Amino acid sequence: MESNQTGRTRPAQEYARHRTRHLRATLLALTAAGGLLLTGCSAGGGSHSDSSNGANRTGFPAPAPVTTSGGDNSSEQDGEQTSTPADKIAPSPDYLSTFALDVDTASYGYARRVLADGQLPDPSTIRPEEFVNSFRQDYERPDGNGFTVTVDGARTDSANWSLVRVGLATRTADDSDERPPAALTFVIDVSGSMAETGRLDLAKKSLDEMTDRLRDDDSVALVTFSDEAETVLPMTRLDGHRGKVHHAIDELETQSSTNLGAGVETGYATATEGLREGATNRVVLISDGLANTGDTNADSILERISNERRDHGITLFGVGVGSDYGDALMEKLADKGDGHTAYVSDDADARKVFVDQLPQNIDLTARDAKAQVAFDPETVAQFRLIGYEDRKVADDDFRNDNVDGGEIGPGHTVTALYAVRTRPGAEGHLATASVRWLDPDSRAPHEESGQLETDALHDSLSSASPRFQVTAVAAYFADSLRSGNLPGNPGLGELADRAHALAKRTEDKDVRQLAEAIDEAVRMD
Repeated sequence: MESNQTGRTRPAQEYARHRTRHLRATLLALTAAGGLLLTGCSAGGGSHSDSSNGANRTGFPAPAPVTTSGGDNSSEQDGEQTSTPADKIAPSPDYLSTFALDVDTASYGYARRVLADGQLPDPSTIRPEEFVNSFRQDYERPDGNGFTVTVDGARTDSANWSLVRVGLATRTADDSDERPPAALTFVIDVSGSMAETGRLDLAKKSLDEMTDRLRDDDSVALVTFSDEAETVLPMTRLDGHRGKVHHAIDELETQSSTNLGAGVETGYATATEGLREGATNRVVLISDGLANTGDTNADSILERISNERRDHGITLFGVGVGSDYGDALMEKLADKGDGHTAYVSDDADARKVFVDQLPQNIDLTARDAKAQVAFDPETVAQFRLIGYEDRKVADDDFRNDNVDGGEIGPGHTVTALYAVRTRPGAEGHLATASVRWLDPDSRAPHEESGQLETDALHDSLSSASPRFQVTAVAAYFADSLRSGNLPGNPGLGELADRAHALAKRTEDKDVRQLAEAIDEAVRMD
């Protein structure tokens, strides 16, 4: 049986009952010879490893803040004010995992490209969450802005270890006519390295297709950069001017060095000059990320345009191209620029990113979205978040809306996968997952939660849903490529067999490509 719960936080009396159970467990834990070993995954708020003191721990999500901007003891949710039960207690950070949401997929796309070229990707470029988030999921979706929360899991072949999936989904993006108008500033790398087939030529073709798909009330600007940056087309409404945009795209030619810093700075200045109230204002950076001139540090590049990002809410969408790709710089720019990254290597990838996923890439349904998962110490002995190392948030900052989270659009799903070791014979509540976000227009905070019980865990991965199995295979594949030690990893050979079986079962071309990528890794293993 799968758990697919989207209920709110438990009533006060149920918390009190669990708190009593926990105190009994704590007294026993304090007398245990070795304490307990717990590996956590949140930055700040306490250590998550080698923890031997079980005092004052619970498995519940952090309480609502004592005060809000209005000074009362309440939290706003779904547009209503709901009071916080007085006896709700905060869990120890040792049993909390908090991170900013991320829908990047560039790491997986680039790994596929490198494997297809007959090489193994550098382990430093492997980010498991981007492998996992590259595949369609089976989560229920909300009707309006915000998220649904799905929590399910399956036991692995490794003793007492399970995989727990936390799935967050936004509304569908089928009808792009309902989105706000878009004001898109394309910042295009025209340095010498972009002359390679599959770089500038692919970018130009993609932009032409995207221009044809945009609406008449959308606007486009073009900025190029090589040694220096230049605005070749100011913000231009497409109504009656598509030919002008196509002409500017067709005139793009490669030049010399890569001053990416100048490109980003000029791009944001152009976006600010052409800012449209009530529109989605976004900078789209298309580059191989191989900066070699000017400022090449993501922090200082973004610091120079911090006012535009903060005051005007202009987000950054990075699109990587090229067989030699500056993954680290592009990923850091997107993360710190309140956006996300994708990687395109061929026409099919480009169409998927620029055409099929167009509403996801230019619209927003949630700002500064963060997730927090609270594990119950009575049933969980150890846990590990798979990936998201660069997206950690201090546990105490889950409800601090001044701390950056992720910007999420319609049609997106976000999946976080955990390896969880349960206590032998433990039964009952296992985890509560919560997501908090700001409305993209009003910036009002909202939350949603889901829960998982031990009896809802599938007995094996093979008995879980096909989409859960795809998630597991993708995570284990990433783990293998960076020589990890994820419990239950069967190895590349078995993963290839599972992926091919899932590709046949789901009839999903993306899963078939996953199987082919694993085949390539097996041949080089």
